Amino acid sequence: MVKVYNLRREEAGEIDLADDVFAAEVNEGLLYEIVKAQLASRRAGSASTKGRAEVAGSSRKLYKQKGTGRARHGSIRAQQYVGGGKAHGPKPRSYAYRPTRKMRVGALRSALSQKFSEGRVTVVSDFQLAEAKTKGLASVLAALQVSTSAVIVDIGGNEKLQLSARNLPNHQFLPPEGVNVYDLLRHEHRVLTKDAAAAIQQRCINNP
Repeated sequence: MVKVYNLRREEAGEIDLADDVFAAEVNEGLLYEIVKAQLASRRAGSASTKGRAEVAGSSRKLYKQKGTGRARHGSIRAQQYVGGGKAHGPKPRSYAYRPTRKMRVGALRSALSQKFSEGRVTVVSDFQLAEAKTKGLASVLAALQVSTSAVIVDIGGNEKLQLSARNLPNHQFLPPEGVNVYDLLRHEHRVLTKDAAAAIQQRCINNP
């Protein structure tokens, strides 16, 4: 059983978190693979160079093929000339690849379990703010003893929380379905509502 707090960090009950999700064995190799895949998917892949058919320049043969004693050349746009095309240069491409579902869910369990074992997971009964104010959210996080950086997870309909969190550079709001390994690992704390914790558990247990 894990203690549940209100927004003033006063005890407001307990919740039973599944050991399969929050106390699983941490697989660091799996965490590395999933983070690498996530970062690869974010690459723009927009690097591009021009080949000899794309650069500006005459297509006229420079000089006759034989009799000059010089090397044979056919175009001023060849890659060995200044201003010529690039041989085998990069072209726009996608670096994205998708690990298997079993790997993704396993890494999510590892990330949650790692932070839970370090005491960096806080469960609150709800996260209802009086108004959408960044300063108000900052004071709530300070009361919850989450002052450095945190992922705040609540249901997607909590608009006041979303609007309040977007101007905090070190904190991030995510709905349960958007929780991912990279964002969990790059923030120091996790603040989950009871509903969000239940949704994350359901997501991990239903996708073995």
